[in-house]
Amino acid sequence: MRRLAFWASAFMALALALAVPAAAGTGTAAPPDPTAAAADGRSAFAAGPARAALVRLLPRHASQFTLVPVSRPASGDYFTVSGRAGAPRIEGTSPAVLLSGVNWYLKYTAKVDIGWPGDSTAKLPRILPAPSGTVRKDASVPHRFALNDTDDGYSGAYRDWAAYEKQIDLLALHGANEVFVQMGADAVYHRTFQEFGYSDDELRSWIPGPAHQPWWLMQNMAEFGGPVSERLLDDRAALGRRIADRLRQLGMTPVLPGYFGTVPPSFTARNPAGPVVPQGRWVGFDRPDWLDPRSPVYAQVAASFYRHQRHLIGDSAMYKMDLLHEGGRPGDVPMGEAAKAVMNALQTARPGAVWTLLGWQKNPSTQIIDAVDKSRLLIVDGLSDRFDGLDRETTWHGAPYAFGTIPNFGGHTTIGANTAVWADRFDAWRSKPGSTLKGIAYLPEGTGQNPVAYELFTELAWRTGPLDHRAWFAAYAERRYGGADPHAAKAWELLRGGPYSTPSGAWSEPQDSLFTARPRLTATKAASWGPTGMRYDAGTVRRALTELLRVAPGLRTTDAYRFDLVDVARQALANHSRTLLPRIKTAYDAKDLPRFRQLATEWKGHLTLLDQLLATDRRFLLGPWLEDAKAWGGTEQERAAAEFDARSVLTTWGHRSGSDAGGLHDYANREWSGLVSDFYAVRWTAYLDSLDTALATGRAPVAIDWFAVEDAWNHQRDPYPVRTSGDPVALATAVHEALPAPQPAQAATDPAGTLHQWRRAPDRAALN
Repeated sequence: MRRLAFWASAFMALALALAVPAAAGTGTAAPPDPTAAAADGRSAFAAGPARAALVRLLPRHASQFTLVPVSRPASGDYFTVSGRAGAPRIEGTSPAVLLSGVNWYLKYTAKVDIGWPGDSTAKLPRILPAPSGTVRKDASVPHRFALNDTDDGYSGAYRDWAAYEKQIDLLALHGANEVFVQMGADAVYHRTFQEFGYSDDELRSWIPGPAHQPWWLMQNMAEFGGPVSERLLDDRAALGRRIADRLRQLGMTPVLPGYFGTVPPSFTARNPAGPVVPQGRWVGFDRPDWLDPRSPVYAQVAASFYRHQRHLIGDSAMYKMDLLHEGGRPGDVPMGEAAKAVMNALQTARPGAVWTLLGWQKNPSTQIIDAVDKSRLLIVDGLSDRFDGLDRETTWHGAPYAFGTIPNFGGHTTIGANTAVWADRFDAWRSKPGSTLKGIAYLPEGTGQNPVAYELFTELAWRTGPLDHRAWFAAYAERRYGGADPHAAKAWELLRGGPYSTPSGAWSEPQDSLFTARPRLTATKAASWGPTGMRYDAGTVRRALTELLRVAPGLRTTDAYRFDLVDVARQALANHSRTLLPRIKTAYDAKDLPRFRQLATEWKGHLTLLDQLLATDRRFLLGPWLEDAKAWGGTEQERAAAEFDARSVLTTWGHRSGSDAGGLHDYANREWSGLVSDFYAVRWTAYLDSLDTALATGRAPVAIDWFAVEDAWNHQRDPYPVRTSGDPVALATAVHEALPAPQPAQAATDPAGTLHQWRRAPDRAALN
């Protein structure tokens, strides 16, 4: 009976695949859509999936578009935009490319934005405007890869189909054609290792909770947040199939996890012919063992893995896996020989498949690259914009790679990215003699933040020359709110020159908020491996808030404006935490109790105001995150386990060893209403009150066991709002009034002396 839900979902997915026109080579096509004829009279593919997405994205205007499939030439994907008023015509080489053409029309003809998140489509006229002539855009690279291995953990492991459907639509709209899909991999492992001596209970205890599974799939840890139920495994497999099928229908490649050797505990006790290499520890967690890929048993396990994956999720042309990620141990296994065996198992199961690897820290090694056919490799580089002096052709011995970025870690809600580096570096690397740059890779650890960064980065793949950074932001400011406004233009120019022009050298993400840090007077960051100070002049954000509050009332009604206003006000307040905390420390060190109390009250007041501001936008609410998790549980016990899994990944991350000794606490810090009021503010209030008592009594502050406090919150079950409250404009105005006016020389007078610390190398690369 417990498998009934899985098979019902599987049959529904099969019915959907047969009912909805599929991309070439992915299924049986339905009768042609009236708008699906190719320009030369031949049907290259069915436009039905693109039209269905268009109806979801633009229900009031979808019928005005004519979508015309065309065959993909040897030169690669392209789209054209033409037509007349009320009848824009989009030609494209896949359903997803058709949507990319629609997006180009929306941005550069209709001048509105569908961002991730935020949109201004409410400003579209009833009759769509005519394009000025015909515009053709060719993809400058064949690979347009999206999503980090960690995306499910930090963006929401408990999302439902509607959320994933929206994500896929937005990825297609912005040009992605290769998307990492881990959903359902747990069920594949569960079925595979039952063939190698493990019981159902043993495997369900080994598999972590969904929010922590990305790091299990990367061979970093196991078990935490589990055990998982059989029903959960079945439901996740059904959803994984549905996600992969939708990508196939849109002509996009679902990039699936490959098998590289992770095994459950005591593998050799059950399989004596399968030698394993112990992998030691990863920031406080025991890592799963690695099965020697040279052994015959590895080939048997890999064959079983790919067989079950085909049955549950389907096939792909691309598989993502990394050998010995973040400090793994090869033992006496030659990495070149291991790579050959891993590639051989992949090619045996999926002839012609591409092995995708992450460029991160020192991986992949040239031993791996040189041992296999480079034409079957794609390295998605997570460091393209982070360091200077990179030569990927030399480092990776000519293997093809995608220019990639990780503009946030842990899903931090902080604005900014090295976008000016992207604008300069991508085209220079792509067009240089001997370049092996073959793609882009959008790899934030958590998606759904920084919509301007997402839009700019993904647009690189449709440009064949340098991007004018200033002009691009000016055009963005106009379409973001559906109309030209001098104050919006000035706000986005300030943001462009501040948080969106951070340099390469040591970091690819901005600093996080000290409000989200474990309390201490010397705090300079919340996440252990984040930047220790401001990476730009904080005054740019404060002045941008001033300008956004002056935007014309007619443009304030857009979803994009309201999101941006809350986000910029949130960032301005978060930046002020880096000025206010050193002042609190100065008062405490001077034993100035009245001054300390005044500043501590201000700090607490800012946390209260911050939570109220965040409560005005659903994308900054904790409630939906927790309700999504509970919705996956079939029993009260399952709901409690899911909620703990979802809470802990935001706070302690793991058990005491990983959280404290490993430094994982607050790695996924984010400013969300509910999390601010009941977690961050509670910590800071307890801490500041202990300092107040110490000053008043002359005694040392009472030590606080932060992990115990935090883990107690992880186990709570109290609900949080899923609906917004308050007026975003009024509360952003309150933030503006609560902050001091920016000083012209703020960069030079940064009290912590941290503004330029990006130029110093970090003590350890951030975890991925």
